[in-house]
Amino acid sequence: MSSGSKLDSENIVDVYTYSMKAEPLRSPPAGALFALPCACQNLRRLTRVVTRIYDQELRRAGLEITQFGLLTALAKTGEANQKRLSAGFAMDSTTLTRTLKPLRNQGWVQVKRGKDRRERLFSLTRAGKRQIADAQPHWHRAEQRLRREIGDAGWKQMKETVSGITEAALAA
Repeated sequence: MSSGSKLDSENIVDVYTYSMKAEPLRSPPAGALFALPCACQNLRRLTRVVTRIYDQELRRAGLEITQFGLLTALAKTGEANQKRLSAGFAMDSTTLTRTLKPLRNQGWVQVKRGKDRRERLFSLTRAGKRQIADAQPHWHRAEQRLRREIGDAGWKQMKETVSGITEAALAA
């Protein structure tokens, strides 16, 4: 539009924008957390809160905690098929595929055929290894935030309890 032209109803364009600001996790008001009736709901609430802490820190490295977990698992295993990754995370194959897709699109994970046409083997690329290294300080900050709140003894007890509950739930 030139500087001397007039606007008329035919040239009006509506533009909608949405801005999302990362909010720090705040303590809920006293009494906001109510008693939940079962282990599942309590654990789901806990994982939402903890996931938010890790995602806030890892966002600076362009990752979410689920993506960071997959990258670190591949760094440890070197190469793994979808069945092994699904079992290691107790995650269904469809969710794993959705989580792996952006990692592959970013060039951090590569895939190749396995022993037969159906098997696919996943491994990290050099860029994936660099991404883990870049994300490590952010992940460490999330760990320290939680550890500071629950203390070293609570940290150790939490890890043992979570491992025990996970094993028990898999056996149930």
